[in-house]
Amino acid sequence: MSMDMFVALSDPTRRAILEILASRGELTATDIYEQFSISPQAISQHLKVLREARLVVMEKRAQKHLYSLNPQTLSQFEQWVQQTRQRWEERFGALDRVLEAEKQKRAQNEQKEK
Repeated sequence: MSMDMFVALSDPTRRAILEILASRGELTATDIYEQFSISPQAISQHLKVLREARLVVMEKRAQKHLYSLNPQTLSQFEQWVQQTRQRWEERFGALDRVLEAEKQKRAQNEQKEK
């Protein structure tokens, strides 16, 4: 996983751009600019960051720049998220077992003291 991807995803405007592309498909830069109240130059910089992180791809057709999600990078990110979630679930499961064992020991000790 590239750190650039996490930097790109850390910004709410860039996440909004990704959501727009996910819901509407391929869009021109102008179509994307029109969805925001910030300057086209600012959106252009956000698109550049997303391209550099390989989250979106840009195709030039005539005078238009068409943007779309990069499914390969998004699949890699999804796989990373799933692996990370599995690791944490395993850790929480182990912690639950330890806590349950300690709870049982404490209950046994309390009964012995009575």
